[in-house]
Amino acid sequence: MKRKINCLGLLSLLSLIALLAQPTNNEGLYGFLGFAYYLRYFFVQPDELFRLNLQKAATAAFFTQLLSLVPLMFFCASLYGGTAAVRTSFGLSFALGILSFTAALLFLELREQRGAADD
Repeated sequence: MKRKINCLGLLSLLSLIALLAQPTNNEGLYGFLGFAYYLRYFFVQPDELFRLNLQKAATAAFFTQLLSLVPLMFFCASLYGGTAAVRTSFGLSFALGILSFTAALLFLELREQRGAADD
């Protein structure tokens, strides 16, 4: 039987962007090192429960990003002006979506492991 690749592990390739931080003198790119967490998913065999947990986490991240955009837009508009507010609010909304996806997936995996330990 051929082993299926877990495509969630491909998110870890985004951590390579952090290599550009040194030559460009942009310390903000070091934040992409957080995507190295997804390396572990290359070693997870995707089954039905994993895909269900992935769907639940993605749904939570989508709604978090969707619902946080407008309040962040107002907040950033009060701090900055014009286009800087739009850029900042979209970036923060995206970051919140990624964080909520990771947190929800971690929570669902821990709950699954705890349930398996009870058996």
